[in-house]
Amino acid sequence: MERVSPDDFRRMALALPETTEASHMGHPDFRVDGKVFATLDYPERGFGVVMLPPEGQAHFVKGHSPAFAPVKGAWGKAGSTMILLETADRRAVEAALEAAWRRRAPKKLTEGDAIG
Repeated sequence: MERVSPDDFRRMALALPETTEASHMGHPDFRVDGKVFATLDYPERGFGVVMLPPEGQAHFVKGHSPAFAPVKGAWGKAGSTMILLETADRRAVEAALEAAWRRRAPKKLTEGDAIG
C-alpha cells in the first residue's frame, strides 16, 4: 500500500479542477468556488481533513479505519473526517478528496467530465 505524505495530500487536492489553496485558522486549506473542502495539518502535522457528506464519512471510516476517523464534536457529526496520512492508502485519500471536492464544487464542474 502506497502511503501519503502532507505534500502528496496538497498535490492531490490542488489537482482537482479550480482548486485554490488558502489558510483557515492557521492551517492550509483547499477550496473550490470559495468553499473549503479539505484542510492540511489539522489537528496537527501529518493529518488531513476532508469535508464529506455523513454517508461518505461512514464509508471511509468503516473501510479504512484507523486511518480515517470523524473529527470530534459537531464538525465530525456533519461529515468532517480526519485522515492520519502516514497510515492511509493513497487511493482512499484520492477518493475522499474527490468526494469532498464534489460536495463543495458548483454543478458546472461536477456535471459532465470535469475530473479525468
